[in-house]
Amino acid sequence: MEKALIALAAALAVSIPALATAYAQARIGSAGAGTVAEKPETAGTMIILEAIPETMVILGFVVAIMLILQFA
Repeated sequence: MEKALIALAAALAVSIPALATAYAQARIGSAGAGTVAEKPETAGTMIILEAIPETMVILGFVVAIMLILQFA
């Protein structure tokens, strides 16, 4: 039973940030496309802004790995 709860916690640690990141990237991507269309010199900034939410998923993945390795 304990291993099932740990697996569930690890899955939630990755899935919830992934959903939040998908939502954020959708919003940033649509706004960034409009910005780049008006000012092409902002393309580099938009790429960076699009990549920043990915850190949430990476941190969630690290937490999941730590949970699995600590209690396995």
